[in-house]
Amino acid sequence: MAVSMKGHSLVSVADLSREEMWQVWELGGDLKRKQKAGVPHRILGGKHLAMIFQKPSLRTQMSFETGMSQLGGHAVYLGPDHIQLGKRESVPDVARVLGRMVDGIMARVFAHKDLETLAEYAGVPVINGLSDDEHPCQALADLFTIYEKLRRLEGVNLTYIGDGNNVAASLLLAGAKVGMNITLISPQGYEVKPHYIEQAKAGAAISGSKLRFTDDPADVGGSDVIYTDTWASMGQEAEAEQRARIFEPYQINEALLKHTGGHPLVMHCLPAHRGQEITDKVMDGPNSVVFEEAENRLHVQKALMALLIQ
Repeated sequence: MAVSMKGHSLVSVADLSREEMWQVWELGGDLKRKQKAGVPHRILGGKHLAMIFQKPSLRTQMSFETGMSQLGGHAVYLGPDHIQLGKRESVPDVARVLGRMVDGIMARVFAHKDLETLAEYAGVPVINGLSDDEHPCQALADLFTIYEKLRRLEGVNLTYIGDGNNVAASLLLAGAKVGMNITLISPQGYEVKPHYIEQAKAGAAISGSKLRFTDDPADVGGSDVIYTDTWASMGQEAEAEQRARIFEPYQINEALLKHTGGHPLVMHCLPAHRGQEITDKVMDGPNSVVFEEAENRLHVQKALMALLIQ
């Protein structure tokens, strides 16, 4: 049965039920097929989306702006110098102004709290395009890609290797909710924040998902999916050299893939630092679905906007 998501915000993966996630993926698949076939789907004709960017982006800006256009709506880019969120104007004031002018807001920010505040005061749906804590749109596109390739999610073994960052947190929450088995492999001191682990365990208790946490980069046996991300995220540039030394054993390379005992899908949310967290041979190899994953940001986010804003 379809669940109405109209008017809801997506600040965290935790905001979505299992049923809502599947609804996003089903609509995303339908919109992808229509786009490939050249079938118009102007579901959001006359609707406007404000896009707040504190951080630079390729995939997020292109997927939301292009997606809104394909849906018949219009997206307005608001860069770091346009608003100066929380500096030139308070976050609640920005939210209240935009909420009177547009039908939805996408925000790509540093502080996760800013997204929560936007959602509290805007009066229109707010979508998390990335925060320092979470990246729900990325996780939804990732799981959609896995389902496209493997035709299942429940029981799929996904191993994430690297920094326990926003992407890792959202993958953990989403995977646990739909019954995937998630292994997070991170150096000590760089694990996912404890409250996300507790949230994921609660989801796993319902779905039957198995969660594992280790610092051993060779502990990848039986993986259906190997996933990595940059070792130093935006805002952590000063730590880049130190992180590169610590994370060197966690590189996704051909030797590591042999430890899986199979032929897992290889994923990376991009941008990739080739030669650091992943080698060229793996990223450009037959197991890689990195660019399908990037494309699916467009289709999944179109589904999200259609469901939340329509």
